[in-house]
Amino acid sequence: MNFYALIIGTEILNARREDKHFKFVRDELQKYGHDLFASFIIRDEVELLQNCFKLIKADEKSIMFSFGGIGCTPDDLTREIAAKIFTSTPLIRHKEFEKDILDRFGDRAYPNRVHMADLPENSKLLFNPVNNMSGFSLEDRFFFTPGFPEMAHPMIKDVISKLCSNSPLKHRVTLIANTSEETLISLMRAVPAHIELSSLPMFIDEKPNVELSLSGYDKNEVREYFSMFEDELKRLSIEYRLL
Repeated sequence: MNFYALIIGTEILNARREDKHFKFVRDELQKYGHDLFASFIIRDEVELLQNCFKLIKADEKSIMFSFGGIGCTPDDLTREIAAKIFTSTPLIRHKEFEKDILDRFGDRAYPNRVHMADLPENSKLLFNPVNNMSGFSLEDRFFFTPGFPEMAHPMIKDVISKLCSNSPLKHRVTLIANTSEETLISLMRAVPAHIELSSLPMFIDEKPNVELSLSGYDKNEVREYFSMFEDELKRLSIEYRLL
């Protein structure tokens, strides 16, 4: 699964609000041994939102968590554009959600709030524990929530726990060596593509160091390739420490 976070809100980009979604999704996924594949913070702009949805839809392994834009104000674009990109059909009234809106707001549901129940075809509701104004999902892969963290995070936490409860865990090993990346590049090329390799250069006491990390689902295989780096560092008498 390739996990995407799509955070919609001009107010984040112009510094009127601080984003609270990226760290939440990242940390929640890591509880189950997964990482975000990509994260976007975008303006409330039609063409931009369409292009992001198209990109994510084109990835057959994609799982998307979308935050914001599902209310009833003119800048709430997510529902209509999601219908266009993911279903190629107009919005339709979701009767269960309509009832929830009417139960909560009565006559005050009109003329605006009731339109929150206009959702893409075949939408499933995501329970909102704060006020029962639901998010929704499509294909059990694309999840749309409000921009409010208090509402969105419980929804996504529940989704992630169901998606990832039976997922295999990743294993990671990491070291910091008192050398530059250049020393280890030839060995890095020997690591197969299905093992995640991360090389982060840094300076410690004004001297070049590198943090090298390998991660994968086969613990023994990850250890085997990691030992190549340890053996080379020992051969060159380069100090390193494990994290």
